[in-house]
Amino acid sequence: MPHRVEKVENLIKQEVSLIFLRKLQDPAFGFLTVTNVKISPDLKIARVYISVFEKDKRESVLERVKSVSGFIRSELASKIRIKFVPELKFFIDDTLDYVEKIDGLIKEIHKNDNKENR
Repeated sequence: MPHRVEKVENLIKQEVSLIFLRKLQDPAFGFLTVTNVKISPDLKIARVYISVFEKDKRESVLERVKSVSGFIRSELASKIRIKFVPELKFFIDDTLDYVEKIDGLIKEIHKNDNKENR
């Protein structure tokens, strides 16, 4: 991956996080974290991954975030200096769910191994 793309991804991640922290102090968002940003090679579209602490509220939070994406993009435009501010597309980052599931399966295997070895 070109170094420029990586720098832009990190910059967008940092600035979008700060926008949520400082400009969008909405209780509807709950505990929200920007976990990753992946940008297209032409820098036109940025996929912003968010983690929402309360699993049962993820979809409603995602919809709320999508509804203010225009505001977030305009705030981003005032914070970063690039020729074209990419379109922001938001997604739920479920990586931690996957990690928890794998961890649970590993623990289950070890529990079964311990029972068999007795």
